[in-house]
Formats: sequence, structure tokens, C-alpha cells
Amino acid sequence: MKKRIFASACLALSCLVGSTNGASPESRLQALDITLAQGNAPVANYVSAVRTGNLIFLAGHLPKREDGSLVTGKLGQDLSTEEGYTAARLTAIALIGTLKSELGELGKVKRIVKVSGMVNASADYTEHSKVINGCSDLIVDVFGDRGRHARVACGYSSLPLNAAVEIDLIVEVE
Repeated sequence: MKKRIFASACLALSCLVGSTNGASPESRLQALDITLAQGNAPVANYVSAVRTGNLIFLAGHLPKREDGSLVTGKLGQDLSTEEGYTAARLTAIALIGTLKSELGELGKVKRIVKVSGMVNASADYTEHSKVINGCSDLIVDVFGDRGRHARVACGYSSLPLNAAVEIDLIVEVE
């Protein structure tokens, strides 16, 4: 029952917010009461974003709370699907923040091409796609039809720093 209520609430919010009515991505973020942080510095030998032609490839991002702490744990063991959804949503906020840092303004996004979602999951966990919906739903809420994307959602036995999820994006820009 709890999962059904959660899914219904997410769908209702997506329907309300997903209607863009010509609003800019920045104004949609404001309506969602989301403040973007500056893009985080990489923790290893890589860059957060690479642009080639009209594509930007964003490196994998992890779910960080507003206080900077990382959402950790294994789905199906330490975390519920709902907690994983929230972690994926936090990761989407971080990805959008990096994208804004890279572009200056989100209106330059022509299309979110692909989302690749990795879920730190127990061997018997099967709701990976429901977790990564946390990212996909927010991206569509912010970018409208330009946010509709191809996607992969896979389970892994571990992720860096024991993060609950790691997500990367491919984005077409002007």
C-alpha cells in the first residue's frame, strides 16, 4: 500500500510539474524549490563534463544531500525503493547543477539523450528502474519534452563510496 501511495504521489506531481507551459528550466527548478549547487569537483582523475560537438557527456554523479553527506547503502538490504528513488532524484539535481555550470543557462539544452543509472543492489533486488525513475521524473519535470530520454537502469554489487546510486547523462545542446 505504501508503495502504491508513493507511486501515485510521484505521478501526480509529475503531471502537475511536467506541464512546462513554455517556462524555462530555471523557472521550473524554482517552482520545485530546488537550488542548484555549483558543480562538484571530481574525486579522481577525470572531468565532470566533456563536450564534443553538440553533445555533453556528464560523468557519473552520486547522491548528495543538501548538507553534503552522501546517500549510502544497498537497495533491497539497507534502503527501500522509495529511499533509492529519493537518492536518484538528488543525483539528478547534482547532474543538472553540473550541466548549468557547464552551459551557463539550461535553456541551451536541446535534448537529454540518455540516462545511465547504476543501483547499488542486493543480489535479489529487482526494482532498479523504479529507483532510477527518481532521476528521470525530475529531468522531465525540469526540461519537459526535451527531457524525455533513452535509459538504462542496472544493478551492481557495489558502487564508489558505497553510494546508493550513480548516474551519468548524455545531453544534446545548442
